[in-house]
Amino acid sequence: MEIRYEAPEVRDDLRAAQGRYWRRLARAGANWSGPERVAIAREARHAGGCAFCRRLRAAVSPYALSGEHDVDPENRGLLPAPAVDAVHRIVNDASRLTRAWYERIIAAGLTDGQYVELVGTVVSVLSIDAFCRAIGAPLHPLPEPEPGAASGYRPATAAPDGESWVPMVPFDNSGTPEADLWPAKRTGNVIRALSLAPDEVRTLNDLGGAHYIDHGLVRDPSATRADGALTRAQIELVAGRVSILNDCFY
Repeated sequence: MEIRYEAPEVRDDLRAAQGRYWRRLARAGANWSGPERVAIAREARHAGGCAFCRRLRAAVSPYALSGEHDVDPENRGLLPAPAVDAVHRIVNDASRLTRAWYERIIAAGLTDGQYVELVGTVVSVLSIDAFCRAIGAPLHPLPEPEPGAASGYRPATAAPDGESWVPMVPFDNSGTPEADLWPAKRTGNVIRALSLAPDEVRTLNDLGGAHYIDHGLVRDPSATRADGALTRAQIELVAGRVSILNDCFY
């Protein structure tokens, strides 16, 4: 899918990375079908106006209230209730998610792989949407979903290690199908946390390389973008400020 911007002018690599993700969003993943993945994206956009989420945000504990989320009418019957709850809480109150909540939605029928792919989908869609809003451009229309079932792929090396709620691929992933995820055999757990659904890490690397900086250069404070208007210090200042405003744990 070709991503177009009428104005302002947007770099080719940004349009290309967003187009690659939009094409991937339409296709079946490891844990969700194409229609389900697009439904997750649609629900992520819709969740911002949820009245129940506003009540949860105002509550001392977001788990002390009962109620139902406002579901996008196009999504009724497409996503199970635990998935809808996950989307809405990730969009609206991510800083107060807990392991107990995660365990409840898994007990309610969501698989750990579905949860990880859902997190990756929400993050990718909302990051592209935020870019569009930041430059005053309309949001991209969601792609038409492609038919086909989820592959069910799960990395053979993924296992719990006490550092995440979900199983993760180990740091040393050489000689496995996941060797490309972090070739240096080192990465942050914020990246590894998506590795149960490896394509979510690949998407994060692809979008991050265009919108931020190549993943392999993140730990080098002198590394910057040759094609960008901001220095690395300016990039990190903006990133830090946005993280604070979004109650980011990191």
